[in-house]
Amino acid sequence: MDKGYEKERFEMLGIKASVALRFRKFCRKMSKSQSMTLLLMLDFFEGNGISPNESMGPKMQTLEALIKKRINGVIAIMKDIEKNQTKPTVAMLQSLFEEVEPIKKPRMLEKSPEEFKAQFENKKTDL
Repeated sequence: MDKGYEKERFEMLGIKASVALRFRKFCRKMSKSQSMTLLLMLDFFEGNGISPNESMGPKMQTLEALIKKRINGVIAIMKDIEKNQTKPTVAMLQSLFEEVEPIKKPRMLEKSPEEFKAQFENKKTDL
């Protein structure tokens, strides 16, 4: 039974025999009851604003072309942002954080014995 429609009564529709056979085959493919299949079809047409009299071909091609144009526009915007904003900003940040090697000064110098004696004698005379 169809969920949510158990208490509704059935109505008769006048459908040609060949159309009814074709519709029943379609319902079996969909694995739905005839009522649910027809309801799904109606919801699809109404929800998408499509008329069964119109062809889908040109609409789909037009839609595809429109999507491609929008995607190309988004790509162009992203490339422009990358070129004018991201790359210069990254370059500035890299230059700020780029480490310059400091001049290495030896922390302790080895003194020759003469220098050590001279320094020691200077301290004695200062006292």
